[in-house]
Amino acid sequence: SEDPSVTLFRDYLRIDTVHPKPDYDAAVRFLERVGTDLGLACQKVEVCQGRVVLILTWQGTNPRLRSILLNSHTDVVPVFEEHWTYPPFEAVKDSQGNIYARGAQDMKCVSIQYLEAIRRLKAEGKCFARTIHLTFVPDEEVGGHKGMEMFVQRPEFRALNVGFALDEGLASPSDTFSVFYGEKSPWWIKVKCVGSPGHGSRFISNTAAEKMHKVINSFLAFRESEKQRLKSDSSLTLGDVTSLNLTMLEGGVSFNVVPSEMAASFDIRIPPTVDLKAFEEQVDAWCRGAGDGVTYEFHQKCMDQHVTSTEESDPWWKAFSEVCRDMKLQLKLEIFPAATDSRYIRAVRHPAIGFSPMNCTPVLLHDHNEFLNEQVFLRGIDIYAHLLPALASVPPLPAEG
Repeated sequence: SEDPSVTLFRDYLRIDTVHPKPDYDAAVRFLERVGTDLGLACQKVEVCQGRVVLILTWQGTNPRLRSILLNSHTDVVPVFEEHWTYPPFEAVKDSQGNIYARGAQDMKCVSIQYLEAIRRLKAEGKCFARTIHLTFVPDEEVGGHKGMEMFVQRPEFRALNVGFALDEGLASPSDTFSVFYGEKSPWWIKVKCVGSPGHGSRFISNTAAEKMHKVINSFLAFRESEKQRLKSDSSLTLGDVTSLNLTMLEGGVSFNVVPSEMAASFDIRIPPTVDLKAFEEQVDAWCRGAGDGVTYEFHQKCMDQHVTSTEESDPWWKAFSEVCRDMKLQLKLEIFPAATDSRYIRAVRHPAIGFSPMNCTPVLLHDHNEFLNEQVFLRGIDIYAHLLPALASVPPLPAEG
């Protein structure tokens, strides 16, 4: 008696695409089979060895118009099975209809919702002016550097002629739906402090540890100020403030040896409202203030701050928001607090909205016992089945003649 869409979702969840060794081949074969069953054209693009982007296409009646891109990633993050009630790749459904699996929220649900919405629309005999492309990309969970970041630079991506993109969002514990029109710039910074070594029994001057102490104090004092700013202003969300965390510490060889070098790594996520040049000057000042021999290097430094318009005068947003109003979906517009593949799409000047239609659902991406209720999943299909016709029927824009 299970809805076939739910069965398909659970089948996809059982494909083990967990890092560090995701079974991408099995995922691509599964999705290609579904696409073929739906009569969609299939294309595979190997952006680098072992990393394939699958493109499924529903051709529009006017292919010259810019297309709608529905993006999702196939990989999922690691699990700690001892903390799970059910095995994380068996897609167990409990008596309340909650489906437990890694990827249930992030983001295999959205992949199947896209496909099942298209199945419904095609069964109803619908067709639209604009072409709809679905892209299933690898490696999003490890930064997208061998996935979407490379794909947007390729001729195959340019040939998609993208006008507007949908990508992943987050679950919402309330009855509102989170909609993300931009995201933070991730900066990963490693600070190295060099100082005088010596025996652990002496008060040695100018040590690496003393300098590191000053560096950490400066970084964490800023962290506390942003934390308090978020806490004191109810209008702010996590996407509106700069998050900063000390994630790694390195240094030392023995209990009784003062090390000559120490290093600290920080994960910083900066909203698009912040002046990135000024922020780097602040980082530089913190390091200079700690003394000589203090340097820093970037392991990731995203400088793109493009956001997608949510003005009613924008034809894409107008189409999206009108459907949500008609369906009485209450939207909450936010900056995404982490990073998704949308940043690469926006960086090549295409508007992109992050949206996963999961309300009244705890946010469990990357968490133990990740689940999605089957009724929430099925309602998401219904939402996409209303959104896609509106977006794919946006009238020709001035640049399209």
